[in-house]
Amino acid sequence: MSNGTSDRLVSLDVFRGITIAGMILVNNPGDWGTVYAPLLHAKWHGCTPTDLIFPFFLFIVGVAITLSLTKRKMKGDNMSKLYLQITRRALILFFLGLFSAAYPFYNVFSGEWVNLASLRIPGVLQRIGVVYFVAAILFLNTNIRTQAITGAVLLLLYWILMSLVPVPGVGYANLEPTTNLAAYFDNLLLGGHLWSASKVWDPEGILSTLPAIGTAISGIMLGHWLNTNHDKITKVAWIFVAANILLVVGWFWDLVFPLNKSIWTSSYVLWTSGLALHFFGFCYWFNDIKGVTWWTKPFIVYGSNAITVFFLSGLMAKSMAIIKWTNEAGELISLKTYIYKTFYAPFFDPYFASFMFAITYVLLWLGLMWILHHKRIFIKV
Repeated sequence: MSNGTSDRLVSLDVFRGITIAGMILVNNPGDWGTVYAPLLHAKWHGCTPTDLIFPFFLFIVGVAITLSLTKRKMKGDNMSKLYLQITRRALILFFLGLFSAAYPFYNVFSGEWVNLASLRIPGVLQRIGVVYFVAAILFLNTNIRTQAITGAVLLLLYWILMSLVPVPGVGYANLEPTTNLAAYFDNLLLGGHLWSASKVWDPEGILSTLPAIGTAISGIMLGHWLNTNHDKITKVAWIFVAANILLVVGWFWDLVFPLNKSIWTSSYVLWTSGLALHFFGFCYWFNDIKGVTWWTKPFIVYGSNAITVFFLSGLMAKSMAIIKWTNEAGELISLKTYIYKTFYAPFFDPYFASFMFAITYVLLWLGLMWILHHKRIFIKV
């Protein structure tokens, strides 16, 4: 959140805001059948621009952990109080995710209650909560060397597990969607509570959370670097150097452990962390070094209530999908479909119409968050 203090990193606020706006954009097309390819996730191996959004956010979580907890420790805050606040925040994030998965609990239009027996337990907010908790506790109890080693060990261990350990019931290690080791653990421990599109594995599953923690640790490393006494030019120069090193290593690792968001491969962690460093480096150069901030306000607004806007925009999207009625043609139509077919589809190419619906949704929530920002209402999780 932007608090207007002189030591506040505008670049981090802007980076967070752009990332959240990107999340809302890719999650809300007018029609899922007509979406520009860059706004879709890779079907399996590979990495599209959309596949950068979630790891960018976890990277930002890591940076924020270092910057905020370092200040708290320097102020002499009680460690027990810090542990309590970290646990509280992680649990709130996790249960907000469960709330979103269960919403609307009772569908007045269909007369059905949510089926808790098939409620999805993993999810984006749940993973953020778990990763935040582990990374924050790690930061409070270890030094930078141990943190870096932990990150490396997690990535190497995950590679070994996924590439060498035979999958029970399959008999060999593999990286296929439904038969890899991560899918095995998801189905074994969370069977019936997984992503509805797959049913037998989850993109925010249990085993793949290990390398996701590695993504947050890469952000913690950047936070340490930003806290040093080096001048800003030196800092940004080495940020770009580190970014390129991660990209090269990630690219080579991709040859044997392909980039894959769905199972959050180790090569994917390095590749996306390298790109996150590049993205942050550019923001840092323009915003905090050159002071070019005329374009940043919309993203600062988004970033100031990041979790709030992500959570509420998801609830609104689900609400528009479940509100349905029978139109004049006798078709059952949702509120979202009605809006899309009335105000977008007749006037634009199908792909552009779908894109414009998503842009409108992003702007709608920008307006709502601007009101909160103007009134200095910052909802902390």
